[in-house]
Amino acid sequence: MQRGKARQAGGEARDIAQAVLAWYDREKRELPWRTEANEQPDPYRIWLSEIMLQQTTIKAVLPRYAGFLRRWPDIEALAGAELGEVLAAWAGLGYYARARNLHACARAVAEQHGGRFPASEAGLRQLPGIGDYTAAAIASIAFGLRATPVDGNIERVVARLFAVTTPLPAAKSKIRALAETLTPAARHGDFAQGLMDLGATICTPRRPACGLCPLRPECRGLAEGLAEALPYREEKVARPVRRGAAFVAIRSDGAVLLRERPLRGLLGGMLEAPSSPWGEAEPNGNSLRDHAPLKAKWLKVPGRVEHIFTHFHLELSVYRAEVGRDAVPKRAAMPECCRFVARRDLAGAALPSVMRKILSHAFEAEAKAAKRSSPAVRASTAPPRARRRSA
Repeated sequence: MQRGKARQAGGEARDIAQAVLAWYDREKRELPWRTEANEQPDPYRIWLSEIMLQQTTIKAVLPRYAGFLRRWPDIEALAGAELGEVLAAWAGLGYYARARNLHACARAVAEQHGGRFPASEAGLRQLPGIGDYTAAAIASIAFGLRATPVDGNIERVVARLFAVTTPLPAAKSKIRALAETLTPAARHGDFAQGLMDLGATICTPRRPACGLCPLRPECRGLAEGLAEALPYREEKVARPVRRGAAFVAIRSDGAVLLRERPLRGLLGGMLEAPSSPWGEAEPNGNSLRDHAPLKAKWLKVPGRVEHIFTHFHLELSVYRAEVGRDAVPKRAAMPECCRFVARRDLAGAALPSVMRKILSHAFEAEAKAAKRSSPAVRASTAPPRARRRSA
């Protein structure tokens, strides 16, 4: 009896794999890191795409991916880049530890593996920034090995297919084990990408197109009326709020004072507007002055800058100061890790999104102040002169 059940389960898995592969051959998305059937996959391109796509959308990744390839067409080129260049090119994609690990991984492959990625899951997992999912994805897609990557899309497809009602994240190990039972004996990379595309285009988080799904006959979640609700998730805890103050010093030539953050930790190695530590309370009085990077006439900009990180909500007050070219006397030391950056160079600087929000907030206040102080505005707002009486 047990043997018969195993054969039945094996046949069901083969049917599912064949349905996914047939659908993928017809409907697969055209993406720049994918190859045709007669082409050899490029591990570098696949690795780069997988790192970029972590917690980011394809729409956001495509232009950055193309820009990275133009600038660093292979692993040796990326390994030879400076970390600051990589961080600047990454700015806007978020989760900046990925960029630091990307650079470290490129150097490890170039220096320790002769410029070639290890062709095994175990070897790939030894590289910086490559965990279980990424190792399995590269192994299956780039090297054709029997591996089972499980990203968010595949997780959703499998949870619905098998009607897994245990909430995430507790269900992850069960979903992974079920996904492994489906991986076919051949075309491992195509099968993985087929499941990814299925989750991205058909088995979507909201309003899945079940009528178009090639797995509709086998989907237990659909049969039980649970498909759209799955996977269940544990209720999220409300994000705590952190507060602080950011300081934007604008030099008379338009340059802005920026500080490099410590390499380790949140936004490590990126540039920032100098700020106070982010905590429960916003600094004020002497505490506020202690955190200012320079002695200057700091003016509080109306409103606040808000930004949502994975684990907390940030609220920052912004202070703006206009300083002369001699804001830092020649014989005095520049504030630690700080430097003035020309306004024209800010677009290409390694500034994360929250810092660009801060600068924009300060620049808007600067523009309004300049407009108020212009002669034309002063003349238009001046009280009318009393008319001279005729004799």
